[in-house]
Amino acid sequence: MGKHKELILIISLLIGTFLVPINSTMIAVALSTISAHFNEPLANISWVVTIYLIVMAVTQPIAGKLGDLYGNRNIYLWGVVFFLIASLGCIFSTNLISLIIFRSLQAVGGALLTPNTIAIIRYVVPKERLPKILGVFGMGMGLGAAIGPLLGSVLLENFNLEAIFWVNVPFLFLALISGIVMIPKFNVKKQTSTLDIQGSIYLAISISLLILLTHGIEFTKALIMGIIFILSTILFIKRENTTENPIIDFSLFKNSTFTSANLSIMLSNFVMYVILLIMPLLMKSQFHLSTAQTGLVLSVFSISMSLSGWIGGLLNNKFSSKKVIGFSFAMIIVSNILFLSLENVGSILFLIVALIIGGFSTGIGLTSMQVASLDSVNKEQSGTASGIYSTFRYFGSIVSSTLIALVTSYNYIFIILGVSGIVGILVAKNIKSGSQDMISSNNSSAKA
Repeated sequence: MGKHKELILIISLLIGTFLVPINSTMIAVALSTISAHFNEPLANISWVVTIYLIVMAVTQPIAGKLGDLYGNRNIYLWGVVFFLIASLGCIFSTNLISLIIFRSLQAVGGALLTPNTIAIIRYVVPKERLPKILGVFGMGMGLGAAIGPLLGSVLLENFNLEAIFWVNVPFLFLALISGIVMIPKFNVKKQTSTLDIQGSIYLAISISLLILLTHGIEFTKALIMGIIFILSTILFIKRENTTENPIIDFSLFKNSTFTSANLSIMLSNFVMYVILLIMPLLMKSQFHLSTAQTGLVLSVFSISMSLSGWIGGLLNNKFSSKKVIGFSFAMIIVSNILFLSLENVGSILFLIVALIIGGFSTGIGLTSMQVASLDSVNKEQSGTASGIYSTFRYFGSIVSSTLIALVTSYNYIFIILGVSGIVGILVAKNIKSGSQDMISSNNSSAKA
């Protein structure tokens, strides 16, 4: 595929996948509007956000495996269709229950899109250009998350609640048509195995309960859910180690690069989400900023992170993934030293500089983490690897919300984030080049 067609294909894929982070963050500014629209308390409305997180976390590893089994192109297109139907369903929802159901279908569509998009990119982009393209793609996804709240506010202020779902429709139609036309049908041997349904159920129960356990429920319910979580996790691991075609092939984790890349994204996402969650509270309590001012100042973190993701893709072509990831975690340590100094300095300018460095530190290594994960598996396992990678990313966000609930001191939190940077440097030392540490698999045939 020539560079011109390759660029058009990447734009086509980004049109569809770009909507996944937008719809994840855009809904946050609409919660009070949804509450008034359906005359429901905010406690109930929060399920509109929670269900999206749960379904995305549960479905992504399964979606990646589906792509490897039945074709990344096919599953990507089904993801667009699911997202389109679900968005239309959200528009015409007449009550909160129907909105939650269609939001969960949106998450299914988004989960089908994300790992299979990465797998398609790996198939069509030559290895020497892969880091650069993934950097651009990551920047687009990061900007999608960053502009979500702003876009949602503009749509709600000038139109109505349905507008935040209508905005998806034309882009999804364009993504579907361009995907059908532009995404090539790969000539890879057909996979005869089927999806492990029993393992999928165990995985869904385990991840769902893990997320719910972080949402501050009463002790008795937490105890029961904890016991079920442990049992379902044990059953899942036992199932995956005995079934012929597992959703998560645990033998992949024998590869130090694959394991380290996934641990790196979990640590990096943990740091990123903690900063995003804790900074608004800190800015209001220590700097006495308004909500609008807080959003504006915090946006420099998201923008810095997105732009540094693109820079990280360029650096990966000049340096090894190991060095770029190690540098990323070193900068995380530096940024949290700056955050620790906020109480003494008390300057808005210093805060902005610290947030820019913080965004840079969490974004600069993202492309290298993704590249290291993909380089450690065969192309035919790209969907599975991307699904596992996305799940580890979500685990980072899950742990972050738990930390915020347990630790109330800002300084202690920043110290924990700094320690995470040190752990990240140690983890990065186990990352090798793709040629040195490639995973082989007998089940490596899939039709994309």
